[in-house]
Amino acid sequence: MLVHLIEERQSVIGDLETSIRAALADVTGAYSICVVSDLEPDVIYCAKTASPLIIGLGEKENFVASDIPAVMRYTRRVLVLEDGDFAKITAGCVQLSTLSGQKIEREVYPVTWDISTAEKGGYPHFMLKEIHEQPQTITDTLRGRITDDFKVTLPELRFQTSKLLSFNRITVVACGTAYHAGMVGKSFYEHLLRRPVDVQVASEFRYSDPLVDSKTLVIIISQSGETADTLAALREAKLKGATTLAIVNVVGSSIAREADEVLYTYAGPEICVASTKAYMTMLIVLYLFGLYIAQEENRMSADIVAAYIADLTEIPRKMAAYLKDTSALQELSYKLATTSSCFFFLGRGVDYAVSMEGALKMKEISYIHAEAYPAGELKHGPLALVEAGVTVICLATQSALYDKMLSNVKEVKAREGIAVAVVKENDAGLDDRTVDAVINTPATDHDVLMPLLSVVPLQLLAYYIASALGRDIDQPRNLAKSVTVE
Repeated sequence: MLVHLIEERQSVIGDLETSIRAALADVTGAYSICVVSDLEPDVIYCAKTASPLIIGLGEKENFVASDIPAVMRYTRRVLVLEDGDFAKITAGCVQLSTLSGQKIEREVYPVTWDISTAEKGGYPHFMLKEIHEQPQTITDTLRGRITDDFKVTLPELRFQTSKLLSFNRITVVACGTAYHAGMVGKSFYEHLLRRPVDVQVASEFRYSDPLVDSKTLVIIISQSGETADTLAALREAKLKGATTLAIVNVVGSSIAREADEVLYTYAGPEICVASTKAYMTMLIVLYLFGLYIAQEENRMSADIVAAYIADLTEIPRKMAAYLKDTSALQELSYKLATTSSCFFFLGRGVDYAVSMEGALKMKEISYIHAEAYPAGELKHGPLALVEAGVTVICLATQSALYDKMLSNVKEVKAREGIAVAVVKENDAGLDDRTVDAVINTPATDHDVLMPLLSVVPLQLLAYYIASALGRDIDQPRNLAKSVTVE
């Protein structure tokens, strides 16, 4: 126990601060600690390595927390500690130094979020509030990154164009929801850029002897920027000579500081453990970056790039209109909450990537078993589990693959499963004559952008089912918002 190690050092050294420093010099691994003692009741000592820690700077008061939203009620001025930082904190003073005692300075980060975004604002749960915030967060993420003539501009990137275009492969590394966003990015980049794209789970990356080198761009995706496995993967990629680009939400986070380049998602604080608006903005940034590369290497005409961007700018309006009335989806969800023992999510192409996210949301907050499969894999095992009481969510938003999905729906119905289709609005191919229920989602001109819209009903489906079952939606059991240990 660290506290006993400090006590042991103090019995020899006497001075508390020196004892803490001496104890930490013998400690390995990840930690984020605060030390208080009745010997110095007006002082907090804190230090961190590989775990998040911030200091909120107030008027004649200071605060210590693991994340910024915790101190937003009291201050908008924050110090984000870096690995190896040691702080001595009193009500009127913060002294930063290295573990060895060398004085250091850290830039004060001004928090510009509206405090109301960290409160429920009349919604019963943060998750529902954050789902409804998605049109605005998309707008915020796009702001300043699209020119008046519908080109992508990413002024925060320091890449020289020649280097950006020199990468012959892209590797995306992430966990959970961020991994699912990366799967969408893979489909988009390979379609748009004709480069091979790998998507790897961060916790496996270091142990797979990854094939990355100086010609590889490694995209690291994390909401918090503190995910331990993802941070370790970033460091491994850099050791192997790859260039790293971080897509993160939290400014000043470890991943943002250590990556060669960073693109922020500007989702604002996300309180619910199950990610919704952060996932949405990860997708937006992935789309923008892909279009930027295509634009810079003249892979497609300016008119085609402009058409994609025009479609992106319409997403917030379409999503907001859809969210105005979700009563039909709510009614369906309540029925499924009492009739479904298991969920399968099926899709082809980018619909499969979205189905993975839909299944994760269902598992996270409803505690109902849910699995996602490429639809073509249904007859390679999962179909054995389809029977009465099993719901199969069939995503069919990709025009080129639509007919293939129809055959999967027939297989489900033949086994008395509950078939629910997610289709673009005004799509007459699947209706209540062929499936048990239809969820209509707004359409885009480019099918590859459909994940931005088709994921919203899946988020709501999970939310309403969890609500009907009385689950702790914002704080699901056994889960944490930032996974800061391996």
